[in-house]
Amino acid sequence: MTLQSYGRRAAGGDVIEQQIDDLAPWFHNLHLPSGHETAPDHPLGDFPRFKWRSLATALPDDLTGWRALDVGCNAGFYTFELAKRGATVLGIDMDDHYLRQARWAADAFGIEERVRFERRQVYELARSDERFDLVLFLGVLYHLRHPLLALDILAGKAKRLFVLQTLTMPGEDEAQPPADLSIDEREAMLEPGWPKLAFVERRLAGDPTNWWAPNHAGVVAMLRSAGLEVVSRPGHEVYVCRPGTLPEDVRRELDAATGG
Repeated sequence: MTLQSYGRRAAGGDVIEQQIDDLAPWFHNLHLPSGHETAPDHPLGDFPRFKWRSLATALPDDLTGWRALDVGCNAGFYTFELAKRGATVLGIDMDDHYLRQARWAADAFGIEERVRFERRQVYELARSDERFDLVLFLGVLYHLRHPLLALDILAGKAKRLFVLQTLTMPGEDEAQPPADLSIDEREAMLEPGWPKLAFVERRLAGDPTNWWAPNHAGVVAMLRSAGLEVVSRPGHEVYVCRPGTLPEDVRRELDAATGG
């Protein structure tokens, strides 16, 4: 089922239904205060609400005074959930269609003063001095040509918590690579728990922007290399991290890549 085939209703609905239809197709099923839903027939179910249930328990109930960043915000589901907990939130996305949905929904929820939506690339954040108490990086990493660059940039933006969700290869094995692997011992890299990042040259699930699929060990290693410490895993492929310090050699390379 394609994105275009759901999120639309039959003609003859009320004003809000008509506005929802005018903004279709929807990828986020938002439950509006009016009782309307934006994509009640979503093929994944009540998405992403069922994803939020597990993550919600890993975040503070009261985010008053927190500034948050929602990367790849889509129609704003997670942005709105954080705002409902008291945070002020910047949601960024590159899709104007989703940003129109998010701005319309912010008005519907009556929380426009606590949320802001901008069309921005992840990499553009390297040129900003903004920092955030909480960074959500959900469902974006594997769509990027330069995943470690994006991870390094965003890790430096988080002050209290950093949350990553990414597509992964099957398996939970996690080996502990040695501090220095001999060039003659590279067979160890073929072991199931060795950190790996599979490159998708063509398409995965019909999507040409699905570039990468790390294994679990690869995700943890990438986070660690960006100075992030995994403190909980509240759901499948979800990693809640405490920010640390980007290693100096990584910082120098990041500065060279971004003009920092």
